[in-house]
Amino acid sequence: MNKKDLEFLKALTEAPSPSGYEVPAAELLRTRLKDTADSVETNILGSVHATLKGTGTGPDVLIAGHIDEVGMMVKYIDKEGFISFDPIGGIDAAILPGMRVDLYATGSGEAQKLRGVIGRKPIHLIEPDERKTVTKMDKLFIDLGLAGDRVKELVRIGDPITYGVGFETYGDGFAVARAFDDKVGAWMAVRTLEEIKKAGRARGDVIAAGTVQEEIGLRGGKTSAYGLDPKIAISLEVGHATDYPSIAKTTYGEAACGKGPLIARGPNINPMLFERMVAAAEAEGLSYQIGPEPRATGTDANMFQVSRGGKVAGLLSIPLRYMHTTTEVLKLEDLETTVKILTRFIMDLDGNVDFTPR
Repeated sequence: MNKKDLEFLKALTEAPSPSGYEVPAAELLRTRLKDTADSVETNILGSVHATLKGTGTGPDVLIAGHIDEVGMMVKYIDKEGFISFDPIGGIDAAILPGMRVDLYATGSGEAQKLRGVIGRKPIHLIEPDERKTVTKMDKLFIDLGLAGDRVKELVRIGDPITYGVGFETYGDGFAVARAFDDKVGAWMAVRTLEEIKKAGRARGDVIAAGTVQEEIGLRGGKTSAYGLDPKIAISLEVGHATDYPSIAKTTYGEAACGKGPLIARGPNINPMLFERMVAAAEAEGLSYQIGPEPRATGTDANMFQVSRGGKVAGLLSIPLRYMHTTTEVLKLEDLETTVKILTRFIMDLDGNVDFTPR
């Protein structure tokens, strides 16, 4: 991955954007796409839509990754300045004690990042029975290291909080960050639009989208698919890698980092799209894996499939280790492989393509 694209991925993952607070990530998308897309718009929910016009007759394609991340929200501030919080999205309480966090305080009229730590009684003071259970979130608190009066000046109820970690490469082509779920999807949508323009544009319009509020109900995907009304809508996501200890492949299937994207197959996915996506990967000589999805996927593809009269829905996922933690891990080459497969798939579409199951 070249330096420019790597820096863009780093900036996206580090942009604070819990569900409902996605503006910083959305601004990054708008800035990056303004010289590529023919138009860049933001809908009333905050999802970003960048359209590259087609050259002729072909199906319109939406390629989308959600730009929201799991996080937390200020719920209560006590007189000493310690903060109680609620989760935004699927937060694992077990990983929280002792974590460093960033709180984006708006009480002074302009958002400012405050470093905090999540506090809990130390093990010496925890009763033996308590040590056997996960501490509930309502027993945890955030310590900003400030006096109570100062905290109440700076912080407002409802201010967002993220894990206080950044992006880093390590090992043999791996990267670790919070919020790869699903900033990598938005990154791939952007890069695919850029590659399609470089290739001379597709026959139909292509819309790269950064959708919002996926983590709390697939809301951005639902409204974007309805409002844009493309023929084809593809969700770009992360999926659970199973290439590390304690994950049973007989239960969760086989998905390894570095072996290409998971091309979803199942009732949520148009079967003709699946076959054409596999054909695109094989035509380019690129690695891929099949992701079995026996029910609704829990991604924006779920909303895409049933929007209006139905869309030709697809899902490409990057194998990801340790999802919804501070240390989400993936292999960078899988992102670039996915962009190449998706570009080939879209460039091969013409006005005669038929996705009716048969």
